[in-house]
Amino acid sequence: MAKQPIDYSVYLVTDSTPAILGANRSLVQVVEQALRGGASVVQLRDKKSAHQEVVATARELHALTRRWGVPLLINDRVDVAAEVGCEGVHVGQDDMNIMEARNILGHDKIIGVSARSPKEALAACEAGADYLGIGAVYATATKTDTPAILGPEGVQAVLSALVEAGYASVPTVAIGGIDTENAMSVLSGSQDPRKGLDGVAVVSAIISASEPMAAAQSLHSTVLRSRIPNVIGSIARTKPLSHNMTNLVVQNFAANVALAIGASPIMSNYAREAPDLAKLGGALVINMGTVTPEGLENYVEALKAYNDAGRPVVLDPVGAGATSVRREAVKKLLSAGRFAVIKGNVSEMLTVYGANSHAQRGVDSSSTLSLAPRAFLARAIARLYGCISVITGETDVVSDGRQTIRVDNGHELLGAITGSGCSLGTVLSAAVAAYEADLLLAAVAAVATYGVAAQAAAVRTEVRGPGTFVPAFLDELHVVSTISAAGGSSWQDLIRAEAIEVEDETSLAE
Repeated sequence: MAKQPIDYSVYLVTDSTPAILGANRSLVQVVEQALRGGASVVQLRDKKSAHQEVVATARELHALTRRWGVPLLINDRVDVAAEVGCEGVHVGQDDMNIMEARNILGHDKIIGVSARSPKEALAACEAGADYLGIGAVYATATKTDTPAILGPEGVQAVLSALVEAGYASVPTVAIGGIDTENAMSVLSGSQDPRKGLDGVAVVSAIISASEPMAAAQSLHSTVLRSRIPNVIGSIARTKPLSHNMTNLVVQNFAANVALAIGASPIMSNYAREAPDLAKLGGALVINMGTVTPEGLENYVEALKAYNDAGRPVVLDPVGAGATSVRREAVKKLLSAGRFAVIKGNVSEMLTVYGANSHAQRGVDSSSTLSLAPRAFLARAIARLYGCISVITGETDVVSDGRQTIRVDNGHELLGAITGSGCSLGTVLSAAVAAYEADLLLAAVAAVATYGVAAQAAAVRTEVRGPGTFVPAFLDELHVVSTISAAGGSSWQDLIRAEAIEVEDETSLAE
């Protein structure tokens, strides 16, 4: 696996000692359960076993992690990593230095470094570390030789030093005594307004857990919620272009939503403008609210322009199953190029998946599918088209084909105004344009923030119905954007997003 952007959200460090793993449990089985729950990096730590024994364990784990698309790193033992051919290593301050490890492993491998102070963190970055493990945050039974306990404040000092030295882009995870109960306090308490942690590294919290999958899911959800304000803040700070090719009914509202969240909207259905607009670093929304032969050709041409420029495109297949014209339009668009995000209600997404016989009334979802089949559908579409899929409803479902997230934010008044679904596509475009490093996180952030703003608007004293809800909703989007741009996260407690398990087989029949 070539070196590429890594999701460090839930970084699992193994420990096969009976005191941590248990006497009658298989390390490989525990790791597999953790991967099912959302572990995104696995580090094999075994400093005592013989070389060939560690190699054998590493090979077994690597076969497993490769199936899940997750990197396997080896702690300290660079020779093992080289022999197994896994994705990299993690070295401590007393282990082999980065330059030696790089010479052995090559430049396509990941090398992470432990850092206990700003000085050590900066030295590791200068030497070319791909990520940092900062800690120990708290005392831990799995490592008794820790010279210092940093606490969240000490982690924050390291993060601030990285920003000041120009290393804000280097990923960081905190390690040491972190579990499902204190993870959020570590993540929020250590955050510099300009840089937060990219994840948490844990041992006992998963390895010793009676239900490793549930523990990993809980940690994944916690990290996800903690990072959402940073995504929204990045929109306000970078003001990405949101190019909307959408219907006339919602153009004004969608433009106002884009401005409220901090993006820069342009509403243009003329594809000849797309090559120039694609160069401006934004994203395109193709909204099928109004389908005409000329409009469809413009969609295809614009899609190609944004694909050629390497910029993300959001497809909103409005009313996809309502008519044969719309079904054929969806087929043409899906075969014409690549989409970063495909968003729709259940009926629309069933059509995208290929269930063209499914009946749909107008542009509203008429499906009564429960959460389990909707999660299966979201994951299936993500895998089929190599995209992020978003299925909207009372509970929204977001998937990248590996991880699937439910979002339970929102309010029924969103369904009482024209263009609320279409304008969510606008927010999605702004999020994926501003936060390309993690499109799943960006999409979840967009969906959750949209719902949080709706909830906050609905309870304002001046809101009496749809007419008064719209300006209040725009105000609340702006409030969330402003708070997040300043590095604040006071609203994140309102976010209701969590990882869910998806059944391997389920029926999509109603």
